[in-house]
Amino acid sequence: MRLLLISNSTNPGEAYLDYPKQSIKDFLGEKSLNAVFIPYAAVTFSYDEYEEKVNARFAEIGHHVTGIHRFINPVEAVENADAIVVGGGNTWQLVKKLQEKKLMKVIRKKVKQGAPYIGWSAGSNIACPTLRTTNDMPIVEPKKFKTLRLVPFQINPHYLDDNPANHGGETREMRIQEFIEVNRNVYVVGLREGTLLRIENNDLTLTGPRTARIFKYGDETKELSHKDDFNFLINSVLK
Repeated sequence: MRLLLISNSTNPGEAYLDYPKQSIKDFLGEKSLNAVFIPYAAVTFSYDEYEEKVNARFAEIGHHVTGIHRFINPVEAVENADAIVVGGGNTWQLVKKLQEKKLMKVIRKKVKQGAPYIGWSAGSNIACPTLRTTNDMPIVEPKKFKTLRLVPFQINPHYLDDNPANHGGETREMRIQEFIEVNRNVYVVGLREGTLLRIENNDLTLTGPRTARIFKYGDETKELSHKDDFNFLINSVLK
């Protein structure tokens, strides 16, 4: 499989998808591909607007996407695609739409066959076994929490260390500690802003200026950089 799993689309003060655009170009290559874009995580803006926003950045790297909402048969659109791109937004909404359109299995099959997969935020969430480490409010109710299961670990995009002043609630780390307490065999990657995970030929690497925080029940929490070996994550067994 070939996966590019991005924490966030935009860093403060930068244009949309600016920081990961070179990584996206390197991942997709120079040749323009038939890339299908899945905008279902959008809630407060239209799918057309989302597609246009992504294409404005992809044009700079010689690529183009077509929103899956433009196809009469979305299943066939995925089956015929050269690459699959899944945008961020609300993970619950994204999962519900993918289930309704019967796209989970066909996307998984296509990626398992070698089609490149790019996701950011919610799009990274759904590459995991479930959506249970999303930060998003459950504004809709999908049929089940299971997602694409392209990797055996969970990702928490936009991972934050800070506990804002005057905030009395749990930190992100405390929430993840709750998750691993009741899901003891599952690794969770706290993927900070400006970073991404790339999988090529069963090799997992981190790109970006920040470290990733690795959680696993019974293990000491780790901070790993782009210099470290991440392959223990893809070799972990999902039970």
